[in-house]
Amino acid sequence: MRILVVEDEKRIADFLSRGLESAGYAVDIAPDGHTAVNLTRDTSYDLLILDLGLPDLDGLEVLEKIRNRKLSPPVLILSARNAVDDRVKGLELGADDYLVKPFAFVELLARVRALLRRGQPTPERLQVGDLILDCLRRKVTRGGQGVELAPKEFSILEYMMRNPGRPLSRTMIVEHVWDMDYDGLTNIVDVYIRHLRSKIDDGWPTRLIHTVRGIGYMLDLPERAVERVGDR
Repeated sequence: MRILVVEDEKRIADFLSRGLESAGYAVDIAPDGHTAVNLTRDTSYDLLILDLGLPDLDGLEVLEKIRNRKLSPPVLILSARNAVDDRVKGLELGADDYLVKPFAFVELLARVRALLRRGQPTPERLQVGDLILDCLRRKVTRGGQGVELAPKEFSILEYMMRNPGRPLSRTMIVEHVWDMDYDGLTNIVDVYIRHLRSKIDDGWPTRLIHTVRGIGYMLDLPERAVERVGDR
């Protein structure tokens, strides 16, 4: 899932970025309001974390501009303004939650996860065959056996399981999971897919991760994969 952090204080922005990325999210940073508005125009975000004290536009103005374009990602306001009027105005303009600085990161992360669950129409428990992914507890099992995954491995698997039977290009995977553009040269996706295969496919009679030649990868049951693109 991709999160946009709108924060002009570099120290705070870096702190949030590191923490959220460690939790498995892809993060973009906007240091001002105009950048935030432009990024939301070009990119589909799952959540926005919005500071109000920005150097160009007021954060509430940014929120209003975003909502006026009928964009619906959840918005968590993160601000030093703790007056009731500020909180009420932010919520009335379309914010989903309001957290006052200074804050504990564990609380922010809990609120982020709650907002993502609220805005996520897809199931919180994903299953393909005997592979089960619990999005809330961030646990994976196959055939009832626990599978330990690193944060990026979990994010890739979740993305694939939310799109079963859909061929996903390396570009799509990188842009969804990492905060970077795919340049056609990196083999980072292939490396992580090998890690995933070693953990959820090796030793099992049924392989779930399939290579789609010329495109990328797909997760599905073998018989369905053959029907769609061929089990390569």
